[in-house]
Amino acid sequence: MERRFMRRSNRWFCTLIFSAFVLFHSACAQNPPFRGQAYVDEVKLVEKSTVLFNNASYTIPIQNLDQQKIASVHFSYVYAAGFDSLLNKYDKVAAFNGNLYTGAKSLDDLSADLKWYNTLIVQLNEADLNNPQIADFIRYNQKTKTVIIALFGNTNALVKLNNMSLPVIWCQRITPVSAYFAAEAVFGGVPITQKLSSNISSVFRKGMGFTTEKIRLEYSVPEAVGIKSDNLIDIDNIATEAIMNQATPGCVVLVAKDGKVIFNKAYGYHTYDKTIPDKLTDIFDLASMTKISATTMEAMQLYDQGKLSIDSTVGHYLPQARKTNKNDLLVKEVLEHQVGLIPDIPTIEAVKPIDYTVDSSANYPTKVNENYYLRKDYFKDVMWPLMLNSPLRTRGQYVYSDLSMCFMQQIIETITSTPENVYVQQQFYTPLGMQTAGYLPLYRFKPEQIPPTENDQVYRHALLDGYVHDPTAALMGGVAGHAGLFASANDVAILYQMMLNRGTYGGVAYIKPETVDLFTKQQSAISRRGLGFDRWDPEVSKHYPSQYASPQTYGHTGFTGTCVWVDPASHLVYVFLSNRVNPSVSSKLGSLNTRPRIMDVVYQAIQKGI
Repeated sequence: MERRFMRRSNRWFCTLIFSAFVLFHSACAQNPPFRGQAYVDEVKLVEKSTVLFNNASYTIPIQNLDQQKIASVHFSYVYAAGFDSLLNKYDKVAAFNGNLYTGAKSLDDLSADLKWYNTLIVQLNEADLNNPQIADFIRYNQKTKTVIIALFGNTNALVKLNNMSLPVIWCQRITPVSAYFAAEAVFGGVPITQKLSSNISSVFRKGMGFTTEKIRLEYSVPEAVGIKSDNLIDIDNIATEAIMNQATPGCVVLVAKDGKVIFNKAYGYHTYDKTIPDKLTDIFDLASMTKISATTMEAMQLYDQGKLSIDSTVGHYLPQARKTNKNDLLVKEVLEHQVGLIPDIPTIEAVKPIDYTVDSSANYPTKVNENYYLRKDYFKDVMWPLMLNSPLRTRGQYVYSDLSMCFMQQIIETITSTPENVYVQQQFYTPLGMQTAGYLPLYRFKPEQIPPTENDQVYRHALLDGYVHDPTAALMGGVAGHAGLFASANDVAILYQMMLNRGTYGGVAYIKPETVDLFTKQQSAISRRGLGFDRWDPEVSKHYPSQYASPQTYGHTGFTGTCVWVDPASHLVYVFLSNRVNPSVSSKLGSLNTRPRIMDVVYQAIQKGI
């Protein structure tokens, strides 16, 4: 596909326009307190002045996120907001201001309000430790909860903890960066490496200190991985160009390299009326990214467990397929899109008036979107037979088909005896600390957190906000193997950092390394694809997914204007999320080459270095 690059005059103009976006959206950007090398230099100073005590039970980094209910409490610590914001990159952490419990309310009331949390992270400085009520508050909660102390200040502050045996992260430096660093250390985003260089007290003596390993993403700046921040400015220009040309109302871009998120910005708005600005935490319809982010993840895990064989047939797992032309299709072929399945079956346009209504009832329980409910067992009675009896036209050739992952969903649910949305949430998203990822987002989040997709006035007669855009997935109640997943960019980055780590994240092995390698490598000479995964295209003239991507690169795009790409050669995770189908489907994002051009900028910045 021929590339279109902006002329210098357009670039200059876009840069001016973008400055207005930055002024309005500065709170949306990953915005560290210092820029560039100054941030990196301060991190080094903070790292050298941070020591961990009382961690014999390996409380830090926090593990088992699916079992944690975490609250953060601060009193007079000045950088509490930054500390709490970084905690929430890793898991949902409720923030409590202890100063609100020093008047009509007491710290006993605070303890009562913390009833439902099993882990407390308490931010302290020397002034806080001069208050005996705060010390009593800590001792009381230590009896029933895991309590972690993040202490900021000089040795005088540390001495005041002589009589406490809690895990303590002690940072001598009191800066915004030390707040970020300590929060990341709590979850293993950064390692703690230092020990005391001298005696502080009879309790805190020279040589003391526990070390930890980095087990999760770190949040930093481009200079931390040898990239100059200014060399990424074209990302701003390309994103702005897309918005100005109404290729998408807005988007979020995230880049992680070497296990560090070095770029994460939100651009534009949810819609062209500019009422809700895009935010880093926005939850996007991932469309076909669902294929690899849900269904293929499950397939890999079941493959590891010996419960799924890619050399077995569809009929081996699905009894209803045995008397159809799907009986002898190999699972491997299904994952490769080489079994001859047609792209899809008729969807909403084929729904009969008797099959849906505007109100829910026992007979019409499946919610497609607002004021649209399908009759009971519509999938079982109508859609599943259509899939089972659909023709096979091109077996042995590559033809991309949504039906492939619909069949994989049925196979996986048969093996696990669990709905796909429940299984993937329990096995991956929640333990990984992915706070927004999942199907059916309106059960957990407000529509204002979800950029809407199409304003469908033909079939669904509604703006699709929080309801899956894909019509087949919509008729399946929003849970499908090929579409239906929603997530924020940070959650996508966590999942694919796990993949880049070859199956491990947060100290937990989710998938075996050899299984990651198998599923993500090219499978045949017929197409570029892996098992479930899309890949780098060996036809180099296509520059897919980027003209600089290595042959190891894998990922997937989504019809709604999304993509994720992992390049192990560059230790890179690239995420682009948008709602380019709002208010109606448009091809402009593709014709502008927005997604690959942004990826090109990242590679060029890597090549240029500092």
